[in-house]
Amino acid sequence: MQATRVRVLGRSLAASRPTAITRIPPARLRLQSTGTGAEASASAPPPPPPVFRPSLWKRFLQATGSITLVTLAGGGAFYYYAQKDKTPGPQLPHDPSKKTLVICGSGWGATSLLNSLETEDYNVIVISPKNYFLFTPLLPSVAVGTISPRSILQPTRYVTRHKKRQVTVIEASATDVDPVNKTVTFADTSEIQGAVSNTTIPYDYLVFAVGAEVQTFNIPGVREHACFMKELEDAEKMQRRFMDCMESAAFPGQTSDEVKRLLHMVVVGGGPTGVELSGELHDFLEEDLRSWYPELAESVRITLVEALPSVLPSFSKQLIDYTESTFKEAKIDILTKTMVKEVKEKSVVLQMPDKSIVEVPCGLVVWAAGNTLRNVTRDLMAKLPEAQNNRRGITVDECMRMAGTDGSIFAVGDCTATTYAPTAQVASQQGAYLARVLGQLAKRDNLEYRLNELDAAPEAEKQEREQAEKRLAKLEKLRPFKYSHQGSLAYIGSDKAIADLPFFNGNLATGGVATFLFWRSAYLSTLFSMRNRTLVATDWLKVKFFGRDVSRE
Repeated sequence: MQATRVRVLGRSLAASRPTAITRIPPARLRLQSTGTGAEASASAPPPPPPVFRPSLWKRFLQATGSITLVTLAGGGAFYYYAQKDKTPGPQLPHDPSKKTLVICGSGWGATSLLNSLETEDYNVIVISPKNYFLFTPLLPSVAVGTISPRSILQPTRYVTRHKKRQVTVIEASATDVDPVNKTVTFADTSEIQGAVSNTTIPYDYLVFAVGAEVQTFNIPGVREHACFMKELEDAEKMQRRFMDCMESAAFPGQTSDEVKRLLHMVVVGGGPTGVELSGELHDFLEEDLRSWYPELAESVRITLVEALPSVLPSFSKQLIDYTESTFKEAKIDILTKTMVKEVKEKSVVLQMPDKSIVEVPCGLVVWAAGNTLRNVTRDLMAKLPEAQNNRRGITVDECMRMAGTDGSIFAVGDCTATTYAPTAQVASQQGAYLARVLGQLAKRDNLEYRLNELDAAPEAEKQEREQAEKRLAKLEKLRPFKYSHQGSLAYIGSDKAIADLPFFNGNLATGGVATFLFWRSAYLSTLFSMRNRTLVATDWLKVKFFGRDVSRE
């Protein structure tokens, strides 16, 4: 049939040609011979060439190679910066022509000041009974073994050795400050002491950042029987006592009432520290103790006691409600409007909201309520009775200068009485602000020295003197300190956290698992060094994979 069509088509073409023969390409001839639908496919492009796809094994090798290159590059950069931090370079020696700056303390305010200060402007001396900075917001995590104690320590010499000029670090407790003669007396309070354990040094500028100590409100038995949550040794002591309670409850022959008493943990203080510690204790119970102490896990109780009407008074109402509902689900008891009247060896005496007195048996009491001034702060204030009469702390002006002095003493942190809350965030910003102020004062002092030289030289140009006087007038004006609230964070257990963050002209209140991830990332970024960030992140991973350690030292 197809051959016949071709012949007929050929005859018709031959008969109708008037002048020339029209040649039909073989491809068109083949298309026409296909019959119906051949015309539609005449303009179709030729089929694409086959695409070469590498084998699965080759793609695996390519991906592995890319990952290896990225890992090597990242690991090399990490190693470079780690070694750079580990091996600081040479420093400028002390310069007798520079003024002496003495910093008392190594907490948030003092360490933030050291991080931001240009030490080539001064001969800096740091005096503190601790030769390290402690990242206090993670103390509750240390108390239950989530984080190793060393992971949240930053040696003060690590900070000072990376400064341009040498900084003298003295591990001692300041015992006396003389604002008239401008001297600081300090004593070595360590276990091992040398031939000299007490001395006095002069200062030109003094930064008083000694912090505060735990406020017990003179309640009987608090110092004798309760654990604090202020210093590193407090967290370690609480961890030992907690495991003591667990092991004593597991001792053969204990009555059920005694087991319940030993495993009742009472946390006093409904602020961020008390709330976070309660949440960490709950996580320890659910994630670890149920596996290693299955016979005791159901007997563990956690009670949070707060004298105010609610916990976390600095947070928004919806976050307080969210925290209370989360604690209720976790079976953490919250006793608000409840005051502690006495702490005994095996119980705590509470005054309930209805004014009734109840003695509650417990195995452990953790005191996380209130701050009070240290003795050295009280002694310094007593020397300036007219200007320093605030019982809450040192009175300072808007530039953090101690009232009643000639401007040579600055005070920051929890030892001061300001309108700001005594938090780490406030002290850190005050320290950074003070570094800028001291830098400005150094420029002013240098300019005054230059003006004295110009006055003594009769050939000095008048124009240079006038410019120097104008610059000096500007340097005399110090900008006041302004606190910028960056938000409040708190961990509430069960992999949940709450955050009260400033957002435009209002606040953004959020809570849950996503906020917990933000809480961790915020704390990692707040840590002062890559070493601490690496150690804390590693601790979190270790706990995730292997759990917390339940052994007791």
